[in-house]
Amino acid sequence: MKKSLYVIAACLMICLLFAGCAGEHTEPAAVSTKEPAAASTAEPARPEENTSEKETEEEAAASGAPAVYFTSDITAESLVKIYEALGWTPEGNVAVKISTGEPPASNYLRPELIGDLVKKVNGTIVECNTAYGGSRSSSAMHKQVAEDHGFTAIADFDLMDEEGETEWPMTGGSRLDRVIVGSHAENYADWVILSHFKGHAMAGFGGGIKNVGIGISSPSGKVYVHTAGTKTSGSIWYNDQDAWLEALAEMVSGFSSHVGKDHIIYINVMNRLSVDCDCDGHPAEPDIHDIGILASVDPVALDQASVDLVYEAEGNASLVNRMESLHAVHVLEHAEKIGLGSRTYELVNIDD
Repeated sequence: MKKSLYVIAACLMICLLFAGCAGEHTEPAAVSTKEPAAASTAEPARPEENTSEKETEEEAAASGAPAVYFTSDITAESLVKIYEALGWTPEGNVAVKISTGEPPASNYLRPELIGDLVKKVNGTIVECNTAYGGSRSSSAMHKQVAEDHGFTAIADFDLMDEEGETEWPMTGGSRLDRVIVGSHAENYADWVILSHFKGHAMAGFGGGIKNVGIGISSPSGKVYVHTAGTKTSGSIWYNDQDAWLEALAEMVSGFSSHVGKDHIIYINVMNRLSVDCDCDGHPAEPDIHDIGILASVDPVALDQASVDLVYEAEGNASLVNRMESLHAVHVLEHAEKIGLGSRTYELVNIDD
């Protein structure tokens, strides 16, 4: 009899154990929260390895991890709404850094999408000329592109390197000792880094970090970053992929230190997710569906969250392959290492 009771008790314990496990595996999947341990991996952590329940704004603040706000609604109204969620108030002249997009058919953010936000912050749309030729390599041509693409109709437009460049110091890195930006960058106290998240032929992906690291650099500054601090003229192609990605992160760190991190916010719009950048006038058609808009005061958290959402999405094979083939996550690894931001974040869905 006693033996039978032991057997029954053991069976009950096993049933309870399996019920508990089943409960753990049937919880609804949530948008990913990056775990600290994954920060040292060679590839971006897959969402299934780093999932948790969606956090409220209060929980995100209590956790100490930077909040990344998310909406699946890609509209002008939602772009303003997610900006307001950041609770950020500019104190001076506001630069809104976008990509004007290479003609004739790139996937730049359209004026009708961004116009309300630009007006709300009373911003000036800013850009720098390219270092690779194309239709935006000279100020006259670039201004014409900005007009043709509708940006001059919604705000003042400033080519920051039109009258030269300036250098700001960079410390704490291993590749750069300065950043080289358009001289007009000195005219702005506050910055909205408004980026179209997509693939990129050299960085693997382009988000907030690339929009600053290359986009705010003057043409010679672009060469300086692309070649990991080895030169300021000539070709942008360089044979050490990790080194140039490290330089990309370091340029953003230098920019943030000079401007002050409290004077910068970052927004990624995840639509038209081609494997090709907006610097490509003939990008591949996206295989992946539009995802949404994300915003944060932390550029590393923002880009990591964007990468994680790509890994969660259907039809992501071509974009994931582009990122992995170029070791794209290394820019985030190095950015976190030098203190630019955190790969651990809490995603706050403002649609809830």
